[in-house]
Amino acid sequence: MNNLMQTVNPVVQEVTDTIIERSSTSRTRYLSQMRSQAQLKPHRSQLSCTNLAHSFAASDEEEKIILKQAHSKANIAIVTAYNDMLSAHQPLQHYPELIKQTLLKLGHTAQVAGGVPAMCDGITQGQPGMELSLFSRDTIALSTAVALSHNVFDGTLCLGVCDKIIPGLLMAALRFGHLPTIFVPAGPMGSGISNSEKAKTRQLFAEGKASQEELLDSESKSYHSAGTCTFYGTANTNQMLMEVMGLHLPDSAFTPPDSGLRHAFIEQAAKRISEITGLSNHYTPVADVVSEKTIVNAMVTLMATGGSTNLIIHLTAIARCAGIHITLDDFDKLSSVVPLIARVYPNGQADVNQFHHAGGTSRVIHELLAADLLHDDVTTVVGDTLRDYARRAALKSQTIVYHSPPSDTDNANTTGNDIIRSADAPFDAIGGIKRLKGNLGDAIIKVSAVPKEQWVIKAPARVFHDQADFIKAFHDEQLTGDFIAVVRFQGPKANGMPELHKLMPLLGSLQDKGQKVALVTDGRLSGASGKVPAALHICPEAMQLGPISQIQEGDMIELDCHQGVLKVTGCDLSTRPFAQPPSGHVQGVGRELFSVFRHSVGPTSQGAISIQWEEA
Repeated sequence: MNNLMQTVNPVVQEVTDTIIERSSTSRTRYLSQMRSQAQLKPHRSQLSCTNLAHSFAASDEEEKIILKQAHSKANIAIVTAYNDMLSAHQPLQHYPELIKQTLLKLGHTAQVAGGVPAMCDGITQGQPGMELSLFSRDTIALSTAVALSHNVFDGTLCLGVCDKIIPGLLMAALRFGHLPTIFVPAGPMGSGISNSEKAKTRQLFAEGKASQEELLDSESKSYHSAGTCTFYGTANTNQMLMEVMGLHLPDSAFTPPDSGLRHAFIEQAAKRISEITGLSNHYTPVADVVSEKTIVNAMVTLMATGGSTNLIIHLTAIARCAGIHITLDDFDKLSSVVPLIARVYPNGQADVNQFHHAGGTSRVIHELLAADLLHDDVTTVVGDTLRDYARRAALKSQTIVYHSPPSDTDNANTTGNDIIRSADAPFDAIGGIKRLKGNLGDAIIKVSAVPKEQWVIKAPARVFHDQADFIKAFHDEQLTGDFIAVVRFQGPKANGMPELHKLMPLLGSLQDKGQKVALVTDGRLSGASGKVPAALHICPEAMQLGPISQIQEGDMIELDCHQGVLKVTGCDLSTRPFAQPPSGHVQGVGRELFSVFRHSVGPTSQGAISIQWEEA
């Protein structure tokens, strides 16, 4: 039963209450829509004989017998992001067959309802294809909707891991919110060379002090096998948040792909989804799992772990798909009371495997619950309390068993205390992401990896319309003295909001030489944001005539992470003309096919959603 006596931090409760009130009409409407759809269950029984015959024509005879029993036997949709180019998704190849066999033994069936595209930001980083990355999220949502539209399913298993894939899958799952949904991850690759060593080689290459062969050797030793990249970027932030939102099995995020425990998790996910369909006595639709409290829990955990800035955008979009409206003000208020309790690269030296060994998701959730920073009284795919997720999983006689995670008082866990701490003795008193405000609009900044001495900078602007122009200026040795690089026309309406990580080794090199530097952009960086202060997601963007398009070379810009300020000083921006966007940046590598997304996309502060739906 839910913990009715739980106390929650007053600010966390205040933010939750504000979101509930703000979302009252839309959330009520959403839940009403989902309950109306649930009344039609089981959906196969609503099909004509011709429809039904088409749905199982390719199934074997045993499966056909089960599929005909629509009123008593579950049929589970598998939506998979498998491809064998992405290391994180390559392990998903054999999941569907294992899921099918597990369910068949229980008298149920599963079908691969559809596949969704899964691009790798690591491959497209700094390339034209990166301009499709953000829009791939909404494409994935649409693809998932097509997969589930056949209306023959009693529940969904979503197979995916990386940056835009998890948000896209969840956005669509919430529009089919009457169906129970469990997310089935794959886990990280083994640790390669240290992330700090990799970053050092990148910076040396940017400075012309390392060869391309040396750089490729370094990268290959870092990204070397199947599984998620081992730094705490968007992919692994996704996995952390799926756990705290109760959409995974507990402690399943960072178990390695090739372990016996991972195999057991896959089987258990299949078993559990069959237990929570509308045909059971434990019906748990995803619309009930993702509530206002669930979203607040995800926001708190994002702050507490210094996760990817991309999740500010994605959580906002996910919440809207569930009729919940969150704002940058909500994130900002939470950041003021949520301490940073995890140090995982780029916020520290540990990778996610070391993080998992130190207690991982279960310990983070345990510590945040102990500090009254999370809502315990939430529905999850395994029950009705988040405390189920504050437990560590192990394999015993081929069965998953749970026990308490290591704590910061465990004498054997001294190393782990350098990775995860209690909220009473955090790495920092505030969360890893802060909001910036001023006459340039709204922005966010990830401060968890930025040294405190770099939190304030006041310097002249160097203005660029393309990251390639900045790179050329660097190599031409034109970037002297202190400055703030303004890289604009990088928002979703301009070019799809690509990540700008190619700039970071260059800026880091200048910073190491003693220059005070920062980045201000309407583009993105993600979870790999590092030691250089970077004001991201400026809204309104330049393409929407935001003030960032009125900055001129040499304007003084003040960036203050302590006060949450980003502003131009010494001039009146309202008297300035708006800069003209660059031309010719939307052709090639399929970018022209996504013009409809650029035209329809909303502001980043509202989730940068390019697909719309009726809420009647």
